[in-house]
Amino acid sequence: MELRIRDAAKLFSVSESKIRQWIQDNGLPAQEVRGQYRLNRAELLEWATAHHIPLSSEIFAELKNGATLPGLAAALEVGGVFHNVIASDRESALRAVVKNLPLPEDADPEFLFEVLLARESVGSTGIGDGIAIPHVRNPVVLHVNQPIVSLCFLNTPVDFGAIDGKPVFALFGLISPTVRIHLHVLSRLAYGLQDPGFKAAVVRKATAAEILNEARRVEAAIQRPAVGNSPKQQQ
Repeated sequence: MELRIRDAAKLFSVSESKIRQWIQDNGLPAQEVRGQYRLNRAELLEWATAHHIPLSSEIFAELKNGATLPGLAAALEVGGVFHNVIASDRESALRAVVKNLPLPEDADPEFLFEVLLARESVGSTGIGDGIAIPHVRNPVVLHVNQPIVSLCFLNTPVDFGAIDGKPVFALFGLISPTVRIHLHVLSRLAYGLQDPGFKAAVVRKATAAEILNEARRVEAAIQRPAVGNSPKQQQ
């Protein structure tokens, strides 16, 4: 799903010139088509999470657009939280994520692993602070009927080529049935990882119950944003 400069500016509550500056100076992924920039929404969310750029609540309203979409907490409940996952490098970490995802019986785990590995070769999904969000560029790879997010805590951090160079210890594996739902859940995860409480629970490798409670709290805040809590306009 491609965005124009003005769309990205609206989602971040910043000026269009700020988006252009991020593209030119800060590595915001964009393609120039006939003199106009186009941005991939999933890449934009990854970049924003890695660079700690606040997301506007506009992104959730736009994706929802009157429909009832599953949230982060529900996807985490389906996928589960796993501690002491054994891995020695990026490849074995990705295999561990695939192994722990509750895939449909007709799914091909090896195919999913290869797709995730290919995605990492394009650019690391390590967003910094020891966290990665391995997911496929094209969400409709497996026939699942709901989004699934599995959180794997590695027993030993591994090099993931993350933006800050720090080894990764926490991986959020994400698969979804449609592009829209994929972007919806990815948006909420990106938002959650900018929330101090949710982020702290992940960093300290909290229990599944604690992490799910934090996810529910974050989603409740998205549904009922407090007055004055919208991101500050950046010029």
